Amino acid sequence: MRNRIAIACLGLGTAAGAHAMGDPEGERNFADRSELPRGAGLAAEFAADAGIAGHPAVIFSDGFERDAVKGGWEEVRDEDGKVLSLAPTGAVPLLGKTCLRATATLGENTGGGLTRWFESAPTLHVRFYTRFAEGSDYFHHFVTLRANKSLRGGDRWSGFGGAGLRPAGNARFSTALEPWGNWGRNPPPGRWNFYSYWHEMTAAPDGKFWGNGFRPAEQPDINRGEWICCEFMLKHNTPGQRDGEQAFWIDGELRGHWKGISWRTSPTLWANALTLESYVTDRWTKNEVNICDFDNLVVAREYIGPSRPGGE
Repeated sequence: MRNRIAIACLGLGTAAGAHAMGDPEGERNFADRSELPRGAGLAAEFAADAGIAGHPAVIFSDGFERDAVKGGWEEVRDEDGKVLSLAPTGAVPLLGKTCLRATATLGENTGGGLTRWFESAPTLHVRFYTRFAEGSDYFHHFVTLRANKSLRGGDRWSGFGGAGLRPAGNARFSTALEPWGNWGRNPPPGRWNFYSYWHEMTAAPDGKFWGNGFRPAEQPDINRGEWICCEFMLKHNTPGQRDGEQAFWIDGELRGHWKGISWRTSPTLWANALTLESYVTDRWTKNEVNICDFDNLVVAREYIGPSRPGGE
């Protein structure tokens, strides 16, 4: 979807420079030799996530069995009330009865979503289930973890906006797990990709700073019409050191793991806001209506893993 990602992330050859860029070709992805867990995680203790909010490692969770605002989300983008709704999951034993549906309609809106701020931790895991409707096209932005200066006042918004600008190391960083269409070469909605902003990111040929991509060298296309378990991890770096990390799993399979990232320069800057959204534009998306569903969202301090089916 974004030719700027691949172009911007090529070239730097020094050992230090290799950390200050993305990895669009998967050359520094060592998921195959990573020590990170696979398969079952803390969610295996809970049938269809029932009661998972009580686990000591869980920061926030929502199974979308009730109104999203009442579920604890603090910011809602739902233009004219036409984007977000509750929809049936389709009798899936891993999930509850309903899920969050985001319906983006070209010419009327760009989709919508929800944001939640929270007290952070050195390592964060975000797990959610998603389902792209049959016939859905490309999605421009998806699920984003953002670092803001604080949880109070205007500083809680420092991690929002700033497209095309390189962040200051004490002001913001972000990473998003998104479907990537490879400028229309991958069948929609694409393949999984990290889209990241941080103070050492690489500029595009136009001199601006568009999110740098991190993705495996090889991975399958995303299937439409079926539920997918997605999880990603961010480990904060020690300010002044490149010991930060990020990784992602699909259905419990570790697809990507990257180390050596300096996310921040300040010890008070933490990833502390999550945006769950379907953002669609007409640059790549040609379908008039594009629908995706979300369910079983969990933010935790340790690996979560896929939901366990109910009734077991």
